[in-house]
Amino acid sequence: MAFTKKEALDYHSQGRKGKIEVRSTKPCLTQKDLSLAYTPGVAVPCLEIEKEPEKAYTYTAKGNLVAVVSNGTAVLGLGNIGPLAGKPVMEGKGVLFKRFADIDVFDIEIDSEDPEDVIKVTKLLEPTFGGINLEDIKAPECFLIEETLKKEMNIPVFHDDQHGTAIISGAALINALEIQKKKINKVKIVINGAGAAGIAVADLYVNLGIRHENIIMCDSRGVIYKGREKGMNPYKEKYAKETKLRTLADAMKNADVFMGCSIADVVSKEMVASMNDRPVIFAMANPDPEIKYEDALSVRKDVIMATGRSDYPNQVNNVLGFPFIFRGALDVRATAINMEMKIAASQALAKLAKEDVPDEVIRAYGGQKIKFGPEYIIPKPFDPRVLLWEAVAVAKAAMETGVAQKPIDIDEYTQELEARLGRQKEVMRIYLNKAKTLPKKIVFPEGDEEKILRACQAIIDEGIARPILLGNKESIVQKIKELDLHILDDVKIIDPIQDSKMDKYVEAFYQMRQREGITRVKAEKILKTRNYFGSMMVQTGDADCLVSGVNMNYVDTIRPALQVVKVNPEYKIVSGLYMMIFENDVMFFADPTVNIEPGSEELAEIAINTAKSVRQLGVEPKVAMLSFSDFGSNPHPLSEKVKKAVEIVMEKMPDLTIDGEMQADTAVVTEILNSTYPFSHLKEKANVLIFPDLQSGNIAYKLLERLSEAKAIGPILIGMNKPIHVLQRGASVDDIVNLSAIAVVDAQNSD
Repeated sequence: MAFTKKEALDYHSQGRKGKIEVRSTKPCLTQKDLSLAYTPGVAVPCLEIEKEPEKAYTYTAKGNLVAVVSNGTAVLGLGNIGPLAGKPVMEGKGVLFKRFADIDVFDIEIDSEDPEDVIKVTKLLEPTFGGINLEDIKAPECFLIEETLKKEMNIPVFHDDQHGTAIISGAALINALEIQKKKINKVKIVINGAGAAGIAVADLYVNLGIRHENIIMCDSRGVIYKGREKGMNPYKEKYAKETKLRTLADAMKNADVFMGCSIADVVSKEMVASMNDRPVIFAMANPDPEIKYEDALSVRKDVIMATGRSDYPNQVNNVLGFPFIFRGALDVRATAINMEMKIAASQALAKLAKEDVPDEVIRAYGGQKIKFGPEYIIPKPFDPRVLLWEAVAVAKAAMETGVAQKPIDIDEYTQELEARLGRQKEVMRIYLNKAKTLPKKIVFPEGDEEKILRACQAIIDEGIARPILLGNKESIVQKIKELDLHILDDVKIIDPIQDSKMDKYVEAFYQMRQREGITRVKAEKILKTRNYFGSMMVQTGDADCLVSGVNMNYVDTIRPALQVVKVNPEYKIVSGLYMMIFENDVMFFADPTVNIEPGSEELAEIAINTAKSVRQLGVEPKVAMLSFSDFGSNPHPLSEKVKKAVEIVMEKMPDLTIDGEMQADTAVVTEILNSTYPFSHLKEKANVLIFPDLQSGNIAYKLLERLSEAKAIGPILIGMNKPIHVLQRGASVDDIVNLSAIAVVDAQNSD
């Protein structure tokens, strides 16, 4: 991604200077707050920690706080620029910790190149931090610093420059060798660069299965061989070989893998051409790799290549490692980050790359399809699933190897991590878990749509439903294979035109609609339409629920359901409900999708039906009937309509907390309710908003979804005789999975 020097400087200087700030997590608005935050209230947790030091993890931020420690002697791409000049990098590291793993960071820049000073200062920080991330410290001093601190500190110490590239490229190596059909214990590898990253790469690769004798390591003087005297140290000596090879070009002949942790343009096209069949090239020099991507591919079409750059496929980006490794380590209070935890991280990333890629990741990377293969061997940095896969794997490895001081339940931990991804994930996990308790048969009329098929993979993986796909069987099977999904054994595919139940459905539909202009011939033609066929499956009990509409107009999806399944006899109308998920709250909006201009009776029906549905979802409704008027402040036929609706609801459902008519801000601001309208039945903000017409409801939910962080789940159809739910046109795979879970829960409640 290109940018100008001015853009870079403006980014760091505009507004609040730098990239980080400290925010309080507790209120400090009153004298009592102040007394609790500082003196005298703070003495209470202090004394508890004095008696029991482990309680520091309960009463302070220690358990979620990492120090990024550097002396600026090896800043990526810039060299020894010193601790002050390196500070923007360390602040940036803190931003990444927070953005990707919700870990807080203080950056600590040490003004000394003496490793003993760095060791002493860092060791003295142990009471403050839950972990230490060493950064941009030159080799070989970095080895001594990390080794010493790991021995002498009881919290995780991790030098990212050493291990980050090793862990991420390790994941890439696992998958690249699989694609190239090469066994890890047979391949010959050349590592160019014998600094912190190069040595760590070699160590980790050996633990992944690369044979030590199959590694040739080179530095700026060429091959590291037994007996070489110049430029050697104990860390390089470990990889010195008895060999006649002396140059990088010599070493690369017949090599299977090249791993570069060095400088730009040291690998020529001729060297690439001399490698073994189906080679793997990881050129990590930044910003310019050891050989340009285009140059390598111009010589070898059979190469799989990775670099550190985002403008080429297979970016080996350390952000895929350190935030999630520390997340897992902190959450089990690991005393160290050991080799087993690093290997677990590599393996988790390798496995994740083979999974179907979510729409949100595809959108973040330009909308192009992303699929496991030569140009996608490791997950993308903005894939939110990395947190779940990698942190869990690291935490599990820490427990299995005995370095975890706080063992955890892995299933519960996964859900906690999901909550860190946002309120939406936390809320939907409730419905996903409920759906899993009794999976239902769910029919998808758009069975040949890519998003539906990908959603089915997630639905099957989660165990929330048994999908039924409608469409041409050969076409659907072919698409499933093209998408490399593993669902053929778990889905039922039905071609309505050829299905044996077609005559039964046609006859039933004809009997239903014969007095509404439908002939037997017309019924047969209509039932060939998949939404009608799917609705008949639900009506007859051959399916439990239906989800459709990803590539259809709303009306074309809901009409078949209304004609076949019809409105529940206990209800007068069908309405739509959106679950609006905010950062710290969940609200329900009705009706933004079905009823254009409901009257008082219809509004009351919408409110009652919505309240019942919200209760079925496990939430106690507090309902506000919205208008432009507050309790008669602006008498008008439109506000009177809402006022009358409230009276009807109170009479029919006296146990419901409801009030109105009221303005939107009155409904959601407790202070306004309590200070201006103390007589209101609502004593706190509403969680269910009933809009006076479709126009206002539709505008409101769409504005909130686009202009805020709110996520709209729905529409959830209320009032149907059986569970039918209509997707927004263009819905994402996540939207389909979420609405499917709600449909299954709806079907469970209908039993």
